[in-house]
Amino acid sequence: MKRKIFVLDTNVLIHNPRAMFSFADNHVVVPIVVIEEVDQFKKGLDEKGRNARQIGRYLDDLRHAGSLQNGVATDTGGIIQVLMNPEVVEQAKALMFADKNDNLIIGTALYCKEKHPEAQVILVSKDVNVRIKADTMGLKAENFESDTVKFDEFYTGWTHEEISGELFDALSDRQYLDNSFEGLYPNEYLRLTSAGNHHNPLTMRYRKEDNKLYKMRNYHGQEVFGITARNFEQEMALDLLLDDDIQLVSLSGKAGTGKTLLAIAAGLSKVVENDRYKRLVVSRPISPIGKDLGYLPGSKADKFNPWMQPIYDNMDILLSLRDEKDAAISGKGKRKATMEDYMDYGFLELEPLTYIRGRSLPDQYIIIDEAQNLSPHEMKTIITRAGRNTKMVLTGDPYQIDIPYLDAISNGLSIAVEKLKNEPLVGHITLEKGERSPLADLAAKYF
Repeated sequence: MKRKIFVLDTNVLIHNPRAMFSFADNHVVVPIVVIEEVDQFKKGLDEKGRNARQIGRYLDDLRHAGSLQNGVATDTGGIIQVLMNPEVVEQAKALMFADKNDNLIIGTALYCKEKHPEAQVILVSKDVNVRIKADTMGLKAENFESDTVKFDEFYTGWTHEEISGELFDALSDRQYLDNSFEGLYPNEYLRLTSAGNHHNPLTMRYRKEDNKLYKMRNYHGQEVFGITARNFEQEMALDLLLDDDIQLVSLSGKAGTGKTLLAIAAGLSKVVENDRYKRLVVSRPISPIGKDLGYLPGSKADKFNPWMQPIYDNMDILLSLRDEKDAAISGKGKRKATMEDYMDYGFLELEPLTYIRGRSLPDQYIIIDEAQNLSPHEMKTIITRAGRNTKMVLTGDPYQIDIPYLDAISNGLSIAVEKLKNEPLVGHITLEKGERSPLADLAAKYF
């Protein structure tokens, strides 16, 4: 069987530096112009800069093992080659502009196709326009999808099942049910109904360790730092958020479903009221607008404030609800606590993701908001920051991606949900019902 030749675009390697090793026993070609583009990013302090430096290290290791010009054999039986040939420019001229790097990359693929007519040449790029141009030149072009999930089958964290009326009635006096359902994941919820009772479902959670279904143990409708669940999806989310045995919780859903508010409320409850964790750490990506923190004036807090405004909004809601409750109990005249007070007391920390790399965070309740804007590699970096006795919560909407070359099936949140759904330490809920306002729910539904 003839080897396939995969020609890699720059964005593939920047997205995942190990992409060059992802093509089994086939021939991987890295155009020299890709090295030039990567070189422009290597001094950056962001994820792109770190990936650019890692690409250089991988290629340098290969260089010591053989000739990159002729191709270096990999452990999987493939070949990785850095290709520089003047004939590539002639091929690129067929695209009208030989000085454009994208066209030079396509020209490299055309050159490989001409020199190796017996092999199937495939251009791999995460740029849809590059794939379109390659297709018009008669090249086979593909997206790099080693880390994707089938979004039609995206794990929601709960399902509906119907049981007999006798069994349903018996559950009123029992806390658990022996599992007779197939294909359940650890900590997956079941909404159980009977043939004669579809109006009052019973929610139970699957425990893999003993193969039983249990009624929710952590949330029973009580207030959590001033709020209560407004629907059964939020009830399941709070049940996971308040469970100390679940170390990673992911909440996905459209805008207005309450993901961030629920996560912060549960975190403050665990830190302030229950003294279960030392502090609540809230962070979110700052890259979507394309500016690093250093371009904004002021201290780190001043620079970070614009990015954290959604967190401030949620904190204001929770603190105002708590103030109303305190006032009803103790009367007026009591000083209202502010978010700054919680930060001064050490209960709350707002931290850019830029500064989390390299840290070890034990005994903390960590919330990563807008997690859909992280790449799978960034997601791995963040989750590995968790120390002993730390709980991490990921929130985001896979349909709202602000980062080029990420989409609903390749972003870090979707990948984390799919890859970790078999782990007993992990739980996930997809929230669909909007609760922010009727207007917000309409916008999320129709736009």
